[in-house]
Amino acid sequence: MAQDRVEAVERALTVLEAFDSPQEHFTLAELAQATGYYKSTLLRLLGSLTRFDYVQRDERGRWHLGHAPVRLARRHLPGRHLATRIQPLLVRLSADSGETAALLEGEDGMVECRLVTLPEASLRHDLRPGDRWAAAAEDDPRPLLPGGVMVCQPLPGDAIEPPMWLALSGPAGRLDPQRAHRLLADAMASLAAGTHRETGP
Repeated sequence: MAQDRVEAVERALTVLEAFDSPQEHFTLAELAQATGYYKSTLLRLLGSLTRFDYVQRDERGRWHLGHAPVRLARRHLPGRHLATRIQPLLVRLSADSGETAALLEGEDGMVECRLVTLPEASLRHDLRPGDRWAAAAEDDPRPLLPGGVMVCQPLPGDAIEPPMWLALSGPAGRLDPQRAHRLLADAMASLAAGTHRETGP
C-alpha cells in the first residue's frame, strides 16, 4: 500500500541491492547506471549508508559493502547445511565429555558462538548462540573463563573463511584438556570423512 512506503528508505535499499553482484567494487557512475539514480542523489544516499557502515569507499573512490550487512547476517544461525553437519557432532561431543560443545567463528578480532550443545550438569559453561567476545589472538578464540577452561580445534581445510573452531569448555577441575583434545580430534576426523554419526537432540 502507498502509505506503507518510505521513498528514501526504498531508494537506499535499491542502492544496497546493486551490490548483490559478483562485482565487489563500484564507481559512482556504475551505481548510477545500476540504480537509475542521479549521481547527486546517489551521493546523499551513500553518505547515509556510509555513516551506518552499510557501504564504504576505498582510496580509489570506489564503493563496496561495509561491515553492517555482514554483522546483521551473522546474528542468525549458520546455514542449514552447516548446522546439519555440525550439530550432531556437538551433541556427541557434549555427551562423551559431559561438557559444553560449541562451534565458534572469528572475524575482525571478535569471536561468536554459532552453535552449542550444553551438558545436563548444573555446573557448566553456559554458552549461547550469539554470545560474542574479543579474540585473544587471531588463532586463539578462547574467552577468559575464571575457574574454567576451553579447548579448541580449527575446522579442517585451509580455505574456511571466516575461521571456525570446535570447542569444549567447562570447569577447570573437571575438563581434562588432553581428553578434550582427543575427542575434538576424533570429531574432526569424522567430519572430514563425512561419516559422523547422526545423533538426535
